[in-house]
Amino acid sequence: MKFSNLLVQWYLQNKRDLPWRNTTDPYRIWLSEIILQQTRVAQGLPYYLRFIDAFPTVVDLAQASEESVLKLWQGLGYYSRARNLHATAQQVAFERNGVFPETYVELLDLKGIGAYTASAIASFAHEEKVAVVDGNVFRVLSRYFAVETDIGSSGAKKEFTELATALLPEKQSSVFNQAIMEFGAMQCVPKSPNCDTCVFNDSCLALKKKWVAKLPIKEKRTKVRSRYFNYLVFKDASHKLVLQKRTDKGIWHNLYEFPLIETDEKVAEEQVLLQIQKQTFVPNPIRSIGMHHGEPILHKLSHQHLHIRFWEVVVEGDLENGISCESAQKMPFPIVIYNFISTL
Repeated sequence: MKFSNLLVQWYLQNKRDLPWRNTTDPYRIWLSEIILQQTRVAQGLPYYLRFIDAFPTVVDLAQASEESVLKLWQGLGYYSRARNLHATAQQVAFERNGVFPETYVELLDLKGIGAYTASAIASFAHEEKVAVVDGNVFRVLSRYFAVETDIGSSGAKKEFTELATALLPEKQSSVFNQAIMEFGAMQCVPKSPNCDTCVFNDSCLALKKKWVAKLPIKEKRTKVRSRYFNYLVFKDASHKLVLQKRTDKGIWHNLYEFPLIETDEKVAEEQVLLQIQKQTFVPNPIRSIGMHHGEPILHKLSHQHLHIRFWEVVVEGDLENGISCESAQKMPFPIVIYNFISTL
């Protein structure tokens, strides 16, 4: 088919030299795919290299502590990916003797591996003829074929998977899958693609209909919730800190943070002090309280906007279970808290 041939030719001439493309090792392919979910290649590549250096095999990753995995992941966001990564590594290492399944269907039995990741591993490691469909693929196919289906709708994944499968060449399915994802990442980008230089500018239906800007269609929007986090940076005469592990299911599960007061809106110093007095965060008498930043730090997540303030609370005596800044920096934190600690 003209589309498939042109796409593969474009890829062979324009592809980026990325380390996970030079291997058929399912561990390295799987690791790259998990890291690159909702992460740009430029940001994900250094993490991939650090993980391979720290954990050369799936057994090495499985034997590591969750805290060490979370620490290495720090700054990538979506920390459930790191926890699932660790759990899957343990399943492969301890239940399958360190050997990944070879087929798409068998890969789906692994924890944390869905249709997209299973397709990628089966295709790239074993040349199984199975289509890989991610955001880039949705965009390329919806534009080229002028598909007006809402990609967030219930039947969209099935429709686009069938379309991508029909385009797969008998041979080179791995190359085709990598080509269409690379094309979406480099050429058919979300905003203002350069259609003048596109190899498909004589056959792309979206270009002919002037629909490039409106495709793909995604009508469902995630509702963004605002939250107000007041972190209490308790400090004693030795400048030791009090930290706690975030055990609630939700954002930053099993990462560390300062004692937290969450409020419905921005609050003044007097209200924070009142909340501290109502709760037993530390037994020490408070000497003073003040803000480190005059305005909240706005930390944007996909579905939440966190308005974060750090309150320095100086106490008398030594903090029970207090730790130094140097020790704290070795622990896994949300990046916004780690950046703050780095300034202390």
